[in-house]
Amino acid sequence: MDTIDTICLSKGTAPVKIPLDAFRPTQSMSRLVHRLLASFALWLQKRESRCTLRDLTDDQLRDIGLTRSEAKTEVSKSFFWD
Repeated sequence: MDTIDTICLSKGTAPVKIPLDAFRPTQSMSRLVHRLLASFALWLQKRESRCTLRDLTDDQLRDIGLTRSEAKTEVSKSFFWD
């Protein structure tokens, strides 16, 4: 996966981790609803990681092996980007 999955804003703030299999289909939940909920959970994780990445200093970015331009590219990705 990407570096963005391992970033945490501060020592006191833990990233939100929603397991992608947390939304298992039940008899009353269709596969479409399951896929929508799983996609939304993944989107939330990426959004939080990108917000954290945006706030990192140049020294912190260097520690994780990214440049400011690479970070800006990641942060500017749209909702539909994988």
